[in-house]
Amino acid sequence: MTRPLTIDPTQPFFIFDSRGEVHAVKLGGYLYDMRGDYIGYVRGEFHDVYTASGEWIGNIYTDGRIVRKRTADRRPLDLNRPSPQPKIRITARVPLPSMSADLGFDKIDVLEWDEEIFKRISDLMPDRE
Repeated sequence: MTRPLTIDPTQPFFIFDSRGEVHAVKLGGYLYDMRGDYIGYVRGEFHDVYTASGEWIGNIYTDGRIVRKRTADRRPLDLNRPSPQPKIRITARVPLPSMSADLGFDKIDVLEWDEEIFKRISDLMPDRE
């Protein structure tokens, strides 16, 4: 049995990949890249991670990675996504990543598998007319 992940909403929580590279910081319920641009949000008790366009990409794992099951079904877009957030200033000090455990074959590290996932607009978005 794994410990439940608790994230203090008043403190920055850094998101890493398996190689130890920092990709984002969680402040409150929002995700920002290391330049301070809004890139997504986090919801729910299992820390579901969504891109800014509302596409679910995985859950925050205990060591700060975004992880999902390899066979996870694609969810529909979250239509209740928050409005884009203003740019923020990010501290230059980033803590060292925790030791990453092996995920096993049934899970993938989303940011190692697709580093550009936050930079794309979801293909689930309807076309504009």
